[in-house]
Amino acid sequence: MRIGITVPNFGPAATADSLRAWAAVVEDAGFDFLMVGDHVAATPDVTAAYPGPFWEPLTLLGYLAGVTRRVELGTTVLVVPYRDPLLTARSLAGLDQLSDGRLIVGVGVGWATDEFAALGLDPQRRGEVTDEYLRALLALWSDDVVSFHGRWVAFTDVDSRPRPRRRPHPPVWVGGNGAAARRRAVALGQAWHPLRVPVGWLRATGLPGLRAAAEEAGRPAPALAPRVVLHPTAEWRPDDDRLLGEGRPDQIRADLDELRALGATHVLLDTHRDAVTAARDDHDAQRALVEDAAGWLA
Repeated sequence: MRIGITVPNFGPAATADSLRAWAAVVEDAGFDFLMVGDHVAATPDVTAAYPGPFWEPLTLLGYLAGVTRRVELGTTVLVVPYRDPLLTARSLAGLDQLSDGRLIVGVGVGWATDEFAALGLDPQRRGEVTDEYLRALLALWSDDVVSFHGRWVAFTDVDSRPRPRRRPHPPVWVGGNGAAARRRAVALGQAWHPLRVPVGWLRATGLPGLRAAAEEAGRPAPALAPRVVLHPTAEWRPDDDRLLGEGRPDQIRADLDELRALGATHVLLDTHRDAVTAARDDHDAQRALVEDAAGWLA
């Protein structure tokens, strides 16, 4: 099971120097991958959770690819309806090529109503648009010259080169906790990427739902690659009142053991707590927490 870290690409402390330091900590501490979040328009519903400035993830990952050598790089999650799939496919393929095949494409439908409005998009259509855009992405990565004709996007004889280095394409992780996300992961993804879930939820609800979706579709269940919090505490936390990855270090280690037993191939650890915490200039403290965790998680 591979373990990664979210790099906070938002907030006043997220400077170029800080982001470079984050990449170095993740790589030097022995973690396997890093991921960054996505917002395009920092509207009030976005900044209420993730204060600005917010770094655009594909630009940032291109930079981080150049200052790292080993770790995989990804999005948690790229909001698919926000970008034309022709541009998205080309940007991601370029990232995968320039990082020597280290890209992981975490995707989702988005949630910020004000942000959809700022981009002139209908949030009520985000699920169906996401499905079609993902199919277009996969088509563009499948051949050198591609045509695609759908309801939301259509193009003819587009030269899609350079295609991704990793074949047939970088792994696609479908984010989201609901039934629609599980169905989308079965149909279009290599992994299901549930986000910040309570203790016991995956075993009791999430994975049975994923298996049911796979059985209904007549397809194999995708891999499990969850994002869980990294919130160590000095005191023991009761399981009925905590998220996976929250509590004493021994509780967090036990959570990772359970995820390994459930078949998780990757686990992403997320240090983000809330907007107030993110607005503080405490990235040095957060990186120290990650370095410390690398020791007691080993």
